[in-house]
Amino acid sequence: QGEKLRDALKISAYVFSTGLLMFTALVNSASWFMQNITLGNFWQTAWLEFYNCMEGDEWTIFLLGAALVPALAFWGFNGILLVADITGKPTFITRYRIQLGKNDPVDTKKLWKAIYTALGNQFFISFPMLVPMFYIMKSWGNSFSKELPTFQWFLVELSIFTVVEEILFYYTHRLVHHPVLYKYIHKKHHEWTAPIGVVSIYAHPIEHIVSNTLPVMTGPMIMGSHIVSISAWFSLALITTSISHCGYHLPFLPSPEFHDFHHLKFNQCYGVLGVLDFLHGTDRVFRQTKAFERHKVLLGLTPLSESIPEPPKKAE
Repeated sequence: QGEKLRDALKISAYVFSTGLLMFTALVNSASWFMQNITLGNFWQTAWLEFYNCMEGDEWTIFLLGAALVPALAFWGFNGILLVADITGKPTFITRYRIQLGKNDPVDTKKLWKAIYTALGNQFFISFPMLVPMFYIMKSWGNSFSKELPTFQWFLVELSIFTVVEEILFYYTHRLVHHPVLYKYIHKKHHEWTAPIGVVSIYAHPIEHIVSNTLPVMTGPMIMGSHIVSISAWFSLALITTSISHCGYHLPFLPSPEFHDFHHLKFNQCYGVLGVLDFLHGTDRVFRQTKAFERHKVLLGLTPLSESIPEPPKKAE
């Protein structure tokens, strides 16, 4: 056990130090770009025009930024995927299906149930939860400032948001997998052993509050973030979780193999980034599979299911 812990700490230290160096380089490069290409002035001017157009109405600004923009990002992205799920076209997308032969095409009755549940979770849970969040953000005093945060600070916030979400999601997700809770709460989400994008928020209301919404909301509330940062983070979080559930390993997008394997096997890969899964050993089975070999960004056009196929099944 001691040796295992030392190995885990060494790998964690390596990942952290490498990530820190890459993050520093990214921040410096991005900051130079933003300052020298004057995009910062463009966004600042656009924000002031929008702020004045809304006459400084903070509630309307918050509602548009924290509810409408992320919702449009979610349904716009998933709308494209749903065309492929329902029609099987374009074949360019369906070639990248992870679980071959599943949802080909998707069961429309099951799909409509997922869409209705997702809409219900958004309108009756996510949006009402924005009310207390609004007053928390308002108490910070800078969430509706006329001055936008610097791009460098936004990258720092984004890193903190990601870490907070990873910790909260991992442990709340494992909690709802407890046998006492799974049957009544989390089983609904796992009706889809081969998920699609919209299933990312297909969940029991309690799970949607505890595991889906609070982990994403907590970071901005801790940081007292600007509404523009909140809007960008919420949109990014919804698109990222949609990619994780979409069922397609598409070129140049983050790999969904990790979470897709969770839906397939149930007791592996609980987190988002995979760091806590490694430390807790909840990715041990995943690491022994071809799915783990495919868990990388696809930089070409050949589907990884073809270049790294599953081994042939042994004859009975």
